[in-house]
Amino acid sequence: MLDVIVALIALSSGPADNTAAPDVASAPAEAAPAAPALVAEPQVATGQFTTALEVRPILGATRNNWVAVREFDGQDLVYVTHLWAWRCGLARIEFSVNGAPLQDWPMPDCHLGTAMPNAVTADDGLPYQTFPLGSVGSVSVRITYDDLGVEEAQWQRAQVLMP
Repeated sequence: MLDVIVALIALSSGPADNTAAPDVASAPAEAAPAAPALVAEPQVATGQFTTALEVRPILGATRNNWVAVREFDGQDLVYVTHLWAWRCGLARIEFSVNGAPLQDWPMPDCHLGTAMPNAVTADDGLPYQTFPLGSVGSVSVRITYDDLGVEEAQWQRAQVLMP
């Protein structure tokens, strides 16, 4: 497991492939704007990917998977399934469509005390929101890690549109 984490850290800090890469802004933990309700959590590796220490390298390496847009049943669906799958190291997900102000995207609780605390279960709800067909031109996301570090990215529709 440690080999996987080390490989992901190396991958996330290596040269970037800018094909279809999102516009990215990152802020270190001490510069992150934090809502008063958020408190930094201790960063101890659990081996279950439940802290920013463990999930930041993964989310950094998989940034282009944070969101997806799908045309289905006459609607645009904006998915955050990938972020939900690593939510135990996050304190908040905020998103915006077409440059609107960022809004909170509620996350299900982690399933602590289970073999897979990050699992997305049927009881967690749906990891997407609906919009009128063809209306999603861009998606912006800001994630706040549980150590209060912040990362942001923006994608144009074509970059995240599922076939």
